[in-house]
Amino acid sequence: LTKDGTNVSLDTSLMLQSDDSQLDVPPTKDTNLPTCLLCVCLSGSVYCEEIDIEAVPPLPKETAYLYARFNKIKRIAASDFADIPTLRRIDFSGNRIEEIEDGAFSKLLLLEELSLAENRLVKLPVLPPKLTTFNANQNRIKSRGIKANAFKKLTNLAYLYLGHNALESVPLNLPESLRILHLQYNNITTITDDTFCKSNNTRYIRTRMDEIRMEGNPIVLAKHVNAFSCLRMLPVGTYY
Repeated sequence: LTKDGTNVSLDTSLMLQSDDSQLDVPPTKDTNLPTCLLCVCLSGSVYCEEIDIEAVPPLPKETAYLYARFNKIKRIAASDFADIPTLRRIDFSGNRIEEIEDGAFSKLLLLEELSLAENRLVKLPVLPPKLTTFNANQNRIKSRGIKANAFKKLTNLAYLYLGHNALESVPLNLPESLRILHLQYNNITTITDDTFCKSNNTRYIRTRMDEIRMEGNPIVLAKHVNAFSCLRMLPVGTYY
């Protein structure tokens, strides 16, 4: 038993005795156990999955990969990652996140993959510049919750997942780097000739775009044929 009466397995007891470095990690906000006893820390990766934490635990310095899926996290603070610039991947899928403080991710200059899928977001945070994959499927995001230039400067972004939200229109200023775009099962009713293409440049082709999913939206894509003239293949969706 620990001081607070919590049961600790034999393996955990041995870890406490044999590895004093674990004790240097600050305690989490939800338990008296150090982060690397509550979670699994392995070679720069921290696995905090399905352990019912309600806040982001203090991370060991030089953490590169954080997996905190299927917990009860409601809020992400700017201070959560302020001292962890080494992060390359963060996965918060399956939490209860409603709020993300300004700047929470924007200073993570090495971050390449970010998943906020299956949460309760109504707007997107400022995203870091090197992202290649961003997943916000199954939230409550409306178009007014995405700033006009939210994706414009993300010149490495290849995979963007915004399916099963409440978007009324396709996000603006999508980067040329985009390969996969998922917008299925939103409330999209409008699309223009400049949404994917450039109405003033009939020779323009989006060479990298391989897939656009728009099924499950209340829009008839056949009414907007010119909007897809620069694409190598038509979006998936309703055409009649």
